[in-house]
Amino acid sequence: MTKQLNRQNFPGPVYPEKVIQFGEGNFLRAFIDWIIDNLNENTDFNSGITMVRPIDSHQPKLNEQDGLYTTVIRGINEQGQAVAVPRIIYSVNRELSVYQEFEQYLKCAENPELEFIFSNTTEAGIAFSDKDQCSDTPPTTFPAKLTVFLYHRFKHFKGQKDKGLIIVPCELIDYNGEKLKEYVTHYANLWNFGSGFMYWLNDANTFCSTLVDRIVTGYPKDEASKLEHELGYQDRFLDTAEYFYLFVIQGPSWIKKKLKLDEVDLNILVVDDIKPYKARKVGILNGAHTAMVPVAYLAGLRTVGQAMADDKIERFIKNLLNQEVIPTLSLDKDELNQFASDVLNRFKNPFIKHELIAISLNSLTKFKTRLLPQLVIYSQKFNQPPKYIAFSLAALIAFYRGEYQGVTIPLTDDKPLLDRFAAWQPLYQSDVKQLVANVLGMSDHWEQDLNNIPGLTERVSADLTQILSTDIKNSIPQN
Repeated sequence: MTKQLNRQNFPGPVYPEKVIQFGEGNFLRAFIDWIIDNLNENTDFNSGITMVRPIDSHQPKLNEQDGLYTTVIRGINEQGQAVAVPRIIYSVNRELSVYQEFEQYLKCAENPELEFIFSNTTEAGIAFSDKDQCSDTPPTTFPAKLTVFLYHRFKHFKGQKDKGLIIVPCELIDYNGEKLKEYVTHYANLWNFGSGFMYWLNDANTFCSTLVDRIVTGYPKDEASKLEHELGYQDRFLDTAEYFYLFVIQGPSWIKKKLKLDEVDLNILVVDDIKPYKARKVGILNGAHTAMVPVAYLAGLRTVGQAMADDKIERFIKNLLNQEVIPTLSLDKDELNQFASDVLNRFKNPFIKHELIAISLNSLTKFKTRLLPQLVIYSQKFNQPPKYIAFSLAALIAFYRGEYQGVTIPLTDDKPLLDRFAAWQPLYQSDVKQLVANVLGMSDHWEQDLNNIPGLTERVSADLTQILSTDIKNSIPQN
C-alpha cells in the first residue's frame, strides 16, 4: 500500500513559528513556502510558517498531512534542459482557519519570535469596508483582519518596538505594501485604536511592496496518479510550478540580512523601487506574449510552445525584444538581456500548454499597456516607428477581423471595441489605409492619436496590406 505523506512516514525538520501567512493557495505554496524551505535548508533562517486561511471555507486543510506537501518544479533550467524537480516542503507547521479558529489566530500575535507576515489574498483581497467592526470575529477584509492582529500584538507586548513585524504582501496590485498599510491605517483610525498604536504601527513595522513572478499550475489533476507513483507516496496537496521565479521586494536594505540572501543563491532582489522591474516584466514578458498572439495565431499555431518551436516566430519575438523593447527600458542592459533570455525559456516550457486564444483576451487593452509605451519611446528615441512592434499591431488589426484565410477567430474584448471593428469590416477589402487610420485614431482607447506618430500609419498600413494578401510568416520584417 502506498504511504501517505505526513511527518510520521516522512520525518524531517520542524522549525519555530516565525512566519504568519495569509492564504493557503497554490501560488504561495509554490512560491513563498518553497523559498522559505530553501532558506531553511541552506541557511540558518530557521523559520516555520503558520498558514491562515482568510476565507470561510471548509476545504481540507494541510494539517491532514502535518503541513507537508510536494512541489514539482518543471521547466527549462539554466543549461537549457527540461527538468522536473520534486521537493517535500517542510517549512509549513500548520494551517488555521480565521473563521473557525479566531482565538488561535489572535494567539499567534502573542508569539515573541514572530518576524514576518506574507500574504496573497487575490487582487481583490486588499480592500476596505467601513462595515467592518473591530469586534467582528473576524472582520471581512484581509486588511481588517491584519489590523486586529497587529493591535492584539501591540497590546500584548505593550508597544515594544522590537515586536514589530515585516509585512510582505504578494497580491498582484501595484505598490501592494503601500496600499495595505493605507487600509490598515484607515481601520486603526475608524476603530479609534489611538495614537500609541499608530506610532507603533509606523515606527515598529515595515510594509514592503513586491513584484512576484512564477507561473504556478497547481494540483496536476490529470497527472496526479502518475506523479504519486513516481514519488512513491500519496499527496493530496501536490503543487506544480514553472522552473523560473522572481521575487522583488521594495524595502530597506537590512531585509537582505534578515532573509539571509547573502548566504544563498535565490532570485530575490531587495530594491528601493520596484517600478523599473514592473516595467521590465510588462515590457518583456507580457509584451512578448501580446506581440506573439496575433502573429502566431494567424500563422496557424495555437499554443505558446508551438509558436516558440517555429523558427520565424521565435526570431520575430527575439528581434522585437532585443531591438525594440530592451532599448526603451531603464535597467542595466545585461540584466534586461538575461531576463529576456529567461522569458524565452519560459515560453518553451514543455510542461505548460498556454493557449494563444486565452492570452488574446482584451488584446487591444493589453497592447496599450504592454507595447504602446515601448512604441512611443522608441519612435521618439530613433525618429522612426519600431518595425516589429508595428508589425504586431498590423497583425492585431488583421486578427480583429475575426477571420483569416477562411478560419474563424473567436474574439473576446469589450463590446464597444468589437462593434467598431464590425462596422469597419468593409475597409479590410476596400481601404486598408483608412482602416488603419481609424484604429490608430481611437483616442478614447489609446489616450492619444497614434496617427500623429511619424511614419506609423504608413508602416502599419503596408504591413497589414501584405498580411491580408499573402502568408503572414512571409510578411514578417527581416533584420
